[in-house]
Amino acid sequence: MATNLAIDDNLLEEARLVGKHATKKAVVNEALAEYVQRRKQAEIINLFHKVEYDSDYDYKDQRKKR
Repeated sequence: MATNLAIDDNLLEEARLVGKHATKKAVVNEALAEYVQRRKQAEIINLFHKVEYDSDYDYKDQRKKR
């Protein structure tokens, strides 16, 4: 899928150098992959404190039953 985007050339070049990428395409692909990964991680963080657990659960007792 070919797409034309107006991207800041200076920023793109800086990202290419920092990331040690050979091409602009490699920079954009990695940036998109990192963006998706961070968004997914943020969704996981939102799940904290939403999982119910049994405060009376005794994992040591569970191990004794083996």
